[in-house]
Amino acid sequence: MSDVVFRLARPGEDGAIIDFINAHFDMRLPLLNRREFYEYYYAASAGPRFAVAEQDGAYLSAAGYIPASRDSGADVWVSVWVASKGHNGVGLELMDALPGLLGAKVVACNNIRANTCVLYHFLGWTAERLRHYYRLGTPGSEGWVLAKPDGAAQPEPSAESPLSLEKVPDAAALRALGLPPSPHTPRKDLWYLERRYFNYPHFHYDVWAVLENSRLLAYAVTRTVTAEETGCVPVVRLVDFVGSDEVLPRIGRALDDILLKAGAEYMDCYNIGIPPEVWSAAGFRERLEDDGVIIPNYLTPPLRENTEYYYFTNQPENFVMFKADGDQDRPNLPCD
Repeated sequence: MSDVVFRLARPGEDGAIIDFINAHFDMRLPLLNRREFYEYYYAASAGPRFAVAEQDGAYLSAAGYIPASRDSGADVWVSVWVASKGHNGVGLELMDALPGLLGAKVVACNNIRANTCVLYHFLGWTAERLRHYYRLGTPGSEGWVLAKPDGAAQPEPSAESPLSLEKVPDAAALRALGLPPSPHTPRKDLWYLERRYFNYPHFHYDVWAVLENSRLLAYAVTRTVTAEETGCVPVVRLVDFVGSDEVLPRIGRALDDILLKAGAEYMDCYNIGIPPEVWSAAGFRERLEDDGVIIPNYLTPPLRENTEYYYFTNQPENFVMFKADGDQDRPNLPCD
């Protein structure tokens, strides 16, 4: 047998990679088997966005990735990772080789299985639970329908130098505003933000600009799940924030206004990297695994229970992850 080769996928390998993953993953993934998802996440003229481990012309492992920018050496989110039976070690080697293959400084993944964290620890990477934050709205006449609060008082948004949110109406307006300063990684560019929030094939997102004296400080991105969609009450998801940590408390009141105007039962956010005290200053509480609070994640249809997400990153310094990063915050659709 020849040595295992780790390489990026070539043009025309789409079908073979899809067949390999379908044969070796424990379910058929809509990301691969729904055309609009595959074309959105993985199709590219230079070849599908996959790296493979290959021996004697046969795949042993494959990993799909999503770039955070259009730059050469862009940071990436790993989206799909599969190894054939008996070759899990090769799959781990492929993951370890991925930063070098792509020239990426940051490689991360949103929504890994909890029991695989140990694999990434073996590589010396960080792998742990995403934190979950929420702010309650006002219960209806029948009380809380989806959420199960514990009755504790909520922190109030900071009153210090509050900032407003201005809706960015379209991609052209986004390009005109440019990018705000941010220390966070993965580094997201305008190509990514336009594509993710204005050109996504299913959900509608609201992109909000944070301006001070005409200077762009940050973007916040929300998605409202309507009462028609849940069958009961609206919910607002805060799915992304691009900017410096110190800006977030200053928009706490503006986020609260969005929550109240939507008539939503709560606004929630999955995040790692922004400290809990910053979220508290913005008016959000953290839901802990054992505190008895329920803030449902699955809403169409509603499932009145908590969802825990786990992630990994090879570079934890300045690393920040939100719900919409990678291939998350997408509809749960069947395969074609």
